[in-house]
Amino acid sequence: MSKRNVAALERSSLVSLDQNLALAKICSHEGVLAGTRAAIVASIATAIPTMASVRVLPWARANLNHTAQILIISTVTVASYFIVADKTVLATARKNSFKQSSKSET
Repeated sequence: MSKRNVAALERSSLVSLDQNLALAKICSHEGVLAGTRAAIVASIATAIPTMASVRVLPWARANLNHTAQILIISTVTVASYFIVADKTVLATARKNSFKQSSKSET
């Protein structure tokens, strides 16, 4: 191979690498946004019944102190964030990989 061909090949691989990094940033950003939305909804959906049960049910009033209430709410919030963020990143990456494979076939 001549030096000119090697330089062109290296340039195209750097461009490909930059495109892949840009797509990865987009995927992760979409995952963060979707995870944040899910965490907000999950925290509200968990906080309302938790607080209501502590006020209404005698067992919950006796056994769930403030720390236990916060642990219940935060556990659901964190779990929903990571589950939704992971699924979103994987779905976006899958979508982008199909786009790239269809571009390379044409």
